[in-house]
Amino acid sequence: MERVTDEFHKPTQFSGSKFETFEGGTDPAQISRVAHETAQALLTRVREHPEPHIVERLVAYTDEHGIDAIAELWSQSSPRSLPGALWRIYLLRTLIRQDATGVSFLYQRGVETAENIDHVVAGAPLPTGPEDVTALADQILRGLFQGDFAIALERAAAFCRLSSVGATSLADDVETTNADRASALTARALRLAETAAELSSCARLWRSGSLD
Repeated sequence: MERVTDEFHKPTQFSGSKFETFEGGTDPAQISRVAHETAQALLTRVREHPEPHIVERLVAYTDEHGIDAIAELWSQSSPRSLPGALWRIYLLRTLIRQDATGVSFLYQRGVETAENIDHVVAGAPLPTGPEDVTALADQILRGLFQGDFAIALERAAAFCRLSSVGATSLADDVETTNADRASALTARALRLAETAAELSSCARLWRSGSLD
């Protein structure tokens, strides 16, 4: 992984709006093949020998190399594929770490608004603050490499669903006073809901042995 991305060194900062709009370019067959091969090789190697120091290096990889280092490998992959799932988890972690206060506020609002058990699935303590969502993001990513892969994806999906509900609720609050803010929150809610659905699909595919 490091050999492929040696040219990327500095973490890339990006606003929350980029989470809604991040798209790759063209998707030639060779890039797709490399994406799938690197994702499979990385996951297989680490899960077979989950040495703590290697897992922690992978969890913190984007802190040192930036989200672009991961995007170079996996961002153009199908959302319902192994590299697509890994990309979304890394992207979600980056979003959380760059705006833990804002993300925790949306998540907490979602917990207070939604009438379901997603907060139990996600596993963050209540009430949920910035440090809690940051720790949760690391736990989920760590779980991909040394725990139940499907459960890690489901935790991330639950987190996204609740954050989507929170963003929608907040958009309703500000709709009459700040239309631009309401529109941005609505766009984020839609992207988070879409990501939740994609991660849930990946979890089902993993359990059936068909996530590749």
